[in-house]
This record gives sequence, structure tokens and C-alpha cells, in this order.
Amino acid sequence: MRVPLVDLGAQQAEVAAEVRAGLDRVFAATAFVGGLDVEEFEQAYAAETGVAHCVGVGNGTDALELALRVAGVTPGGEVILPANTFIATAEAVSRIGARPVLVDVDPVHLLIDPDRVGEAVTSRTQAIVPVHLFGQMAPMERIAEIAAPAGIPVVEDAAQSQGAARHDHLSGGLGLVAATSFYPGKNLGAAGDAGAVTTNDAGLAQAVRVLAAHGSPAKYVHDVIGMNSRLDTVQAVVLKAKLKRLAGWNESRRKAAARYDELLSPVDRVTRPCSAPGNIDVWHLYVVQVDDRDDVLGALHAAGVGAGIHYPTPVHLTRAYAHLGLGRGRFPVAEAAADRILSLPMFPHLSPEQQEHVVASLVEALR
Repeated sequence: MRVPLVDLGAQQAEVAAEVRAGLDRVFAATAFVGGLDVEEFEQAYAAETGVAHCVGVGNGTDALELALRVAGVTPGGEVILPANTFIATAEAVSRIGARPVLVDVDPVHLLIDPDRVGEAVTSRTQAIVPVHLFGQMAPMERIAEIAAPAGIPVVEDAAQSQGAARHDHLSGGLGLVAATSFYPGKNLGAAGDAGAVTTNDAGLAQAVRVLAAHGSPAKYVHDVIGMNSRLDTVQAVVLKAKLKRLAGWNESRRKAAARYDELLSPVDRVTRPCSAPGNIDVWHLYVVQVDDRDDVLGALHAAGVGAGIHYPTPVHLTRAYAHLGLGRGRFPVAEAAADRILSLPMFPHLSPEQQEHVVASLVEALR
């Protein structure tokens, strides 16, 4: 049996008829940029996220850069973010000309450690970016306790957490502004690159729209230097169809995570992930920890199991961020995890039989 890390084909089969009808409509009207489909998706995603405003943009990295810009991040400023994240989180900061200030993560959930955040705040701190990694929510209330007294905006990196919640508050609505990605493999994935910025602040939402449209509030009026980052109409059609199924798909992910927990509970050489108290996680990834990870990964691939690593190199150890001067040993929790983490197949249509094969193959690989 072969089990892919992600099965996008099963999702596509569910939405194929609806997407085809929408695409036929778009192509017949030749309405390829903006329009009703984009507006309808933005409104629907805002409602799903529990916020007042959603602005669709070209991709998740642009979304984070735009969110940081409207939150007040400027060249030379500092932005605090976890070392255990995809490089795009730091990249968005660097594209503004600001400086990423990395901090370590907690050893249980591998999310940003509020204690380390408190130690990193300086007079130059312009934003804190908690990352809701793997579909689990960061400890937002503790981050707020640090940020609010200092007047520091909190910008959520919600790229992996569409539909997740913490203490009944949804991902994408807990900070001043949030960014998400609709890369195809996400819980809510497009048929290409796409992203969005969410906020309850009408002024910030409008500022994002202007920046994302060449700094233009009206045609040929350019008030600021912006960029070109629009949600493609074709992607809006796909996202509208999938958004209707997101809650059900997330529930299927939770059931799959519970099955993994049950199957792996007797396996003492595997450290299983767990939800933090108050979290309703959406299991974008199911990440275990094992010794001899690279050997185990190779054995799983040989058994037809499409496991992966998210992420093999903490940001500070990449060549791109060597200039920060943060060598090995600076963030021991993130570094130790990077050598042990292993993402098992996770997607809404994952069957119990597939999971049994994954776990049996993992047990065999550990011998």
C-alpha cells in the first residue's frame, strides 16, 4: 500500500463539479481579476474566521509582509518570531527591511515560547509574530500580556491554522491583524498560490488593499509605493468551493489525529503531538518525534509511506540568515526538535487502513 503525505486528488474530486461550473462562468465572462467571486470569498472567509474584514492577496508571504507593514513595521525595526517556522515568516520581515529577532519554542508543542518573547522585547520591537504551526494555536493570551503593556502589535502567522481555535477564539482574529496562506496543501488550499489578510480594523484592511494594488486607492492614483498582490479570480472560485467543506475536513483531520494517537500509544519510541489546553487544533500536520529520524524516514519511503520533515533546519541555521550571527546552540529546543521531527501522512480523506499501514511501517522502521 502507498500512502501519500497529502492527497489533493480526493479533495479535488469532491469539489470538481462546483469548481468547473465556476471556472466556466469566469472564462465566459473573461473576468479574471477581482470581481464578484473574489468579493464573495473574502466575505465568506471573514465570516468563517469571525472577523470583520478579509483581503485576498497573491500568496501567504505577501499576506504576512502586508500585515506587518500596516501594523507599523518599518525598515530597521525588530520583529520577534519563533526559530521553528517556515522561512517565509522571517522572509516577510526581511523584505520590509526590518530585522527578524528569533526566539526558541516550548519543548512540548514546539510553538513560540512566551518567556523567550519577553526576554527579546526591546525599544526597537515593532511587532510580535506568533506562528500557529502544524494547525495548533500559539499561546496568544500570554503573548498579549507581553505585547499590550508595551504597545506592540501582535501579527498572527495563521498560514497553517484555518479553522483552529483557542479558548473559543478563531485563528486569524486574535491579533491586530493576521496573515494566512492558501497554498494547495493547506487545510484550505487553492489550485495555486493565494493568501489573505484578516483583521477587525477597517482602516488596516483598506491599507492592505491599497498596498496590494500598487499603492492605489483608485485607478491611476498612487498614494504610496505598493506592490502587485491580488487574489486571482480563478483561485477564489476554488477557495469558495473548498471553504464550504473546511469545517468537515478539519473534523476529519481531528478524527485521523485521534486514530494516530490510539495506534501509536503502545509505541514507546515515538513522541506523539498533543493539543494545548484550550486549543481546538486542525492538524495541518501530524508531527511525531523519533530518534534516528533520517533512517526512519528512508525506511518509511521504502515502504510506500510519504512522510516528510517540517522543518529540517531552524531559520537561524539556514544560509539565508547566517548574517544574524546566531550559530548552533542558540535555540536548543528548536534545534533538537529539527533532528527528530517527522510528519506522518495527514489529510481529510486519510483512511483507517492507510493509517494502520503508516503505523505498522513506522514500528518496523524503528526496529
